[in-house]
Amino acid sequence: TLSELSRQAQRFKLAERVLLDPLEKLGADLNGAVFGFGLAENLDLRAELQDVMKRVPTPRIIDDLVINENVSYLPNYGQFHHQWSKELVEEAGGLERLTIQHKLYFAFLKHLWLTDRREEALHRLNRLCDVVDLTTHCESIEDNSLRSACWLELGEWKIEENITPNAFISEPLQVEVLSEFKRATLMDGGYKAWHNWALLNFRIAQQLNESDDGNGNKRKGVPVSSSQRNHVVVAIKSFVSAISLGTKRWSASVQQDMLNFLTCLFQYGEQSAIANIINECVESVPIETWLGVLPQLLARIHIKSPSIRSVLHPLLVRLGEKHPQALMYPLSVLLKSPVIERKSAAESLMNSLRSHSSALVEEALMVSSELIRVAILWLETWHEGLEEASRLYFGEGNVSGMLDLLLPLHEKLEKGAETQRESEFIKTFGSDLAQADQHLKDYIRLFNEGGENIPTGSNSSSSYDGQGRHIRQNEEAETAMNKAWDIYYTVFRRINKQLPALTKLELSDCSPALSRARGLELGVPGSYRVDGSYVKIEKFIPSVQVITSKQRPRKITLRGSDGKDYVFLLKGHEDLRQDERVMQLFGLVNALLERDRQTKKHDLRIQRYAVSPLSHNCGLVGWVPHTDTLHSLIRDYRQTKKIPLNQEHREMLRIAPDYEQLTVMQKVEVFIDALKKTTGKGNDLYEILWLKSTNSEQWLERRTRYTRSLAVMSMVGYILGLGDRHPSNLMLDKLSGRVLHIDFGDCFEVAMNRDKYPEKVPFRLTRMLIKAMEVSGIEGSYRSTCERTMTILRESRDSLVAMLEAFLYDPLISWRLVDLSNDNETLKEMNGIALAADSAIPSCGGPQDNGLLDVDGGVPIDVGSRSGVIPISEGDEDENDDENGDTVLPGALHDQLPSVPSRKARDVAMSATRASSRSLQMYSNIQTWAANLGADARIASITGGDASGQVAASSSIARSRIADRSMRQRELLSLLEGGHGLAAEEALNSKALKVIRRVQDKLAGTDFEDRAENGDPLDVVDQVQRLTVQATSVENLSQLFIGWCAFW
Repeated sequence: TLSELSRQAQRFKLAERVLLDPLEKLGADLNGAVFGFGLAENLDLRAELQDVMKRVPTPRIIDDLVINENVSYLPNYGQFHHQWSKELVEEAGGLERLTIQHKLYFAFLKHLWLTDRREEALHRLNRLCDVVDLTTHCESIEDNSLRSACWLELGEWKIEENITPNAFISEPLQVEVLSEFKRATLMDGGYKAWHNWALLNFRIAQQLNESDDGNGNKRKGVPVSSSQRNHVVVAIKSFVSAISLGTKRWSASVQQDMLNFLTCLFQYGEQSAIANIINECVESVPIETWLGVLPQLLARIHIKSPSIRSVLHPLLVRLGEKHPQALMYPLSVLLKSPVIERKSAAESLMNSLRSHSSALVEEALMVSSELIRVAILWLETWHEGLEEASRLYFGEGNVSGMLDLLLPLHEKLEKGAETQRESEFIKTFGSDLAQADQHLKDYIRLFNEGGENIPTGSNSSSSYDGQGRHIRQNEEAETAMNKAWDIYYTVFRRINKQLPALTKLELSDCSPALSRARGLELGVPGSYRVDGSYVKIEKFIPSVQVITSKQRPRKITLRGSDGKDYVFLLKGHEDLRQDERVMQLFGLVNALLERDRQTKKHDLRIQRYAVSPLSHNCGLVGWVPHTDTLHSLIRDYRQTKKIPLNQEHREMLRIAPDYEQLTVMQKVEVFIDALKKTTGKGNDLYEILWLKSTNSEQWLERRTRYTRSLAVMSMVGYILGLGDRHPSNLMLDKLSGRVLHIDFGDCFEVAMNRDKYPEKVPFRLTRMLIKAMEVSGIEGSYRSTCERTMTILRESRDSLVAMLEAFLYDPLISWRLVDLSNDNETLKEMNGIALAADSAIPSCGGPQDNGLLDVDGGVPIDVGSRSGVIPISEGDEDENDDENGDTVLPGALHDQLPSVPSRKARDVAMSATRASSRSLQMYSNIQTWAANLGADARIASITGGDASGQVAASSSIARSRIADRSMRQRELLSLLEGGHGLAAEEALNSKALKVIRRVQDKLAGTDFEDRAENGDPLDVVDQVQRLTVQATSVENLSQLFIGWCAFW
């Protein structure tokens, strides 16, 4: 606004006068020799470097600067220079007055730079560097801090002014900046000098690496030139120097140094010479420092390169000797890895820990395995297993995959029960499942006797002949399989009815070992600190609450050795490793916000919580007290006011019952009209904040913290590409008013690129959130906090990109990148690579088929946006059975059957046998029951419970991380771990590089198409303005999925 611009201009003028007035009182001439004007011309202070650049090839100059410690092309100061220095001191009125003038002038130049008078600032700083260097040397000033700071600032400004974040640094600019940064390191410039020197060499090494790839992709190989090797070695040594000098003030940058150091190890460590240098440097870094990058270290524990392993494994062993508690939970995850190499490497490390912490290791293994047992009961294991098996068998025709899934479950059942719950399961379902197991074994035996391969999808045993007749191979084996599925279907139906009654567990029934555990050495998850302090587990509270939500997480309580109770959410069926990395990123952002004076004053930070994965599908999440989801708060508020929870949606459907079929402009009209006609006008959250405050002062403080915390996460969430921000993923701290985000499964703009209901907004900023802010809404504290936060993020982009690169190239979670493509281009590309290399690898019907596959007919059946989810309501378990015990195929399934090669073939496929029809119905019922059981109550409450299709659709989207992603992960892992791992890894790296460049564009202000094309970045104010316009656009909000609750 004009008023804000006016106030900003006044502040700039005031700041300028604060710096210039003292200089005027000291009688300083801003264009005089004291500040370097006329000095370079008279003394030829840059003559040596300029002369060398004329005579010597630029690459050789760069190598000399990097290799030779004493080469910095400093002037050879003589008697003439000393005479000039004395004259400058006399002109300033003494050495002390000269130093004061230089410091004030240096601050004034920073002000010029920040107020976009960059050309003038750079010109003046060039001259100031010369005069400060001259007087410091000639007058033997011991304090080199100003001298070092000037050279560092000059180098940083040159890089910022001349290149964009993704551009290459030209060789002449490399020479200039390398010489300036090197001078700073030679003058004891402290942490910042070594950090900048290391980062520049690291960047040049990466640049040389990229230039070797014709596609512009990073190569993961070894250095190809001595020049590149020199930069890598200097970067490694300098990162270590910087890490050793780092203090709390620089904690965010130190973490960046650690991550870049690890990048050097993993990218260049295959060269034994570089690995030896890294080994030497590792010894000089305090062992505690490595705790900050422990997830990244353990993610590469299975790396095959002997030279890299020679660095990594001894480091982890040393870390385990000093901090065994820090490794217990992460290692227990790796011990359950399906990847043999990773599991064996973890076992080796755990054995080394046993030599000095045997009791601790045994406790960690016991607690981890028993918590998983509590998180996923046999009832749930079989429910999930049968649902997934039905998709593999009926949906993809992948019998082999189905067997790989079910046979281990049967083996586990044969081993017998260890708890009361497991005994009850065997008593109820044991005999039926034993029969099904026998049928599976008969199926395998019959196929083996016939010398045929078990179908894996594309080579299904069902096909058509030239006349369209259905061909059945090995009917006896298929009969055995049909008998097995008759049993599985009955078992699944019974389990599905029992699960909703699962509301409370006793540890004595489901985990006697945890129930008996007392006085453990193992620490409470998330309590371990760098100084070695932690809270031990005293015991587990025997009663466990099962929360009635989609995944049925458990609320479990641990009593600590300090007498306090620590509450956790024990989540099964969900991979929390990505959430753990996001918490690590939030820690980095908090360090950046803590370092800035203004954001620290306003207490800007992201509220974090402990995340401790226990396996690839289970983990603990710290329970944040006094918080509730926005959905729950609005629901409770509307209940007290007797307002229908779904009033907005109801009004939209009243105006336009076919809302989803409307054009965008029609949706906008309906959306706006519905919001105008609803009771309360979206003031629910505003009222909630007021009603939960005891007085107006408390309300004002909570409202301010609410606004600021929302603004911080809006900007950080945008950089991270965080999606799926519906009201159940945003929580409000009822005491402080802060907004807390949960569920970080959709990062890197996955939600914006999905097929069904792609998100159109960069973050959540709906009318309820805006009306709960101050009187001016977005234009008040929210906007100023967004701008300040984005400024800090952009200024610290190197640190953030280093963290996100480590995040993306992490082999434990990089498979999620396939979600970034609408059509799974990455997965197709990787499958293409593998198939080209080995035509014997079968192609499984994946999510790209967008349909089901009847294994008896080979007919692809499209049942909507998600395979197998048919929007029908679940009633009595026999509701869909006819009087003869046969099930009726739903009309929705008939309506969507596509045509097959011939009409005769279609008729045969649909009516050839009763078994075929029953199989289709089994599949549809299993998927529908599972969808309805997992259907989000939040969506049901919004739709009023009368839109079963939307409930099923919502469930299909919400459950995609479990079903769709699990299949993609299996396919990717099979490629990455097979003989085609290198090619597949390159395809994945290419995708990761695109993501990184997108993040870099966001942090540079070139994230909008018009700016990306011309390379002219937006300033922070304009960038925030564009983002808020996108987030509040009615056109964007009206197109979002109903469960996102854009009308709130």
